[in-house]
Amino acid sequence: MIASLLIAPLVLSAGLLLARSWTLNRLALLMYAILHLSCSFRLYGNPESFLAYFQTDHLNILFLFVVSILFAGIAIYCQDFLSDETMALKANTYFTVGLLLFVFSLTGATLSSHLGLFWVFMEATTLSSAPLVYFYGTRSTMEATWKYIFICSIGISLAFVGIILLSMGETRNFDSLFFHDLYAHVGQVMPFWLKIAFPFLLIGFGTKMGLAPVHAWLPDAHSEAPSPVSALLSGALLNTAFLGILRVTKLINLAQLGRITSLLFLWVGFLSLFVGAVFLLRNKNYKRMLAYSSIENMGILAIGIGAGGLGVWAAMLHLFAHSLSKASLFLTSGNILKIYQSKHIEDAKGLLEKDPRSGWIWILSFFSLMGFPPFPIFLSKFFILMALWQKGYAILALLFIVLVIVILYGMGRSILVMSLGEIERPVVTQKLPGLVYWPQIIFLLLLFGAGFLPPVLCQLLDQTASAF
Repeated sequence: MIASLLIAPLVLSAGLLLARSWTLNRLALLMYAILHLSCSFRLYGNPESFLAYFQTDHLNILFLFVVSILFAGIAIYCQDFLSDETMALKANTYFTVGLLLFVFSLTGATLSSHLGLFWVFMEATTLSSAPLVYFYGTRSTMEATWKYIFICSIGISLAFVGIILLSMGETRNFDSLFFHDLYAHVGQVMPFWLKIAFPFLLIGFGTKMGLAPVHAWLPDAHSEAPSPVSALLSGALLNTAFLGILRVTKLINLAQLGRITSLLFLWVGFLSLFVGAVFLLRNKNYKRMLAYSSIENMGILAIGIGAGGLGVWAAMLHLFAHSLSKASLFLTSGNILKIYQSKHIEDAKGLLEKDPRSGWIWILSFFSLMGFPPFPIFLSKFFILMALWQKGYAILALLFIVLVIVILYGMGRSILVMSLGEIERPVVTQKLPGLVYWPQIIFLLLLFGAGFLPPVLCQLLDQTASAF
């Protein structure tokens, strides 16, 4: 099954480049999305490995599920996106191939059982997604793409330095970068080199995760990319980088050096939360608003890991809920852009009047992202707050509440202006097809059900948290 996940997108991409067909492009996305989702379900019940370098375990299966669910929804949404008659066939094909290769890179990184191979696939995510960010070919997309490539390349280079330092700490009797070998022989890795390597790996992979202060690429790339790409960037790419950090953090914890990782996670987590709060208060572009919200939520994940205990479990729940909520918002932002032909909040007022379905999805997705009951982010934030309090971080718990309220105010004000504000400029009403609503509706239904913590989700979260 793992072989199918990795080989299928390469074969499909080669076939699409040769065939150059509008219909085949859309069909290929659906076929691979169905394959990806079905393989994820089968791998959950039947873990397996492929070539020793790829395997499923209790930690990465949640991340694989998130990629599968998001890609399935995006593949449905793209049935309309790729039907745009103004798009050239060449661009249509390149977009489809780029999306397939991007998901291939995300899948490879998620399933990698070797630190070096994980690094290779993380670099591949940059190379495969950069053309997608540049898709519209404007000056702003050019700037966003170069910033994305430049900053992420520096970050991945720092991660490479971290891998070298980690290798230098291995004794003569031990020489492996397979995760299971590192965990089993952690006593043969010198603590001195682990302490030096971890900050490089955290900053390196944290750059791709969008953690402050190495987040500068994210607002531009997420806001300039086509909405389906933005949904995948925010909902899957950031998580995959987070998985790499968790893999290394587990090694540090096994070496009894967890105090160092906790402090670093809390520091970058609250800094990311602060950056998100500041920019969400002054933001005027709704796609950049969603991008800064991603930085904030990556900070919440880091805080959960730093708090430890219940916070780790809550971080896994938050990861799942944020991915679906943010994907729903980004896909809906694509609908809004179609209607208003503008990314500015002041130009996109009266959404409930112009397109009630997009308006209500926009509002409900916001409720989900902010953690209104019964959506699961309410529980994840509450449990992270409890974990901070139990750890004795009362001041940090209070700061967490304040920053979350500021973010709620800043983002909520923009959402309400767009949904309920009076239309101040002529807008051409156009009827959008049902395909641009169904993915978000499915995501919201999944989130609504997840808010009641069904046993199957709790079991998956328990396994993931215990594996870390």
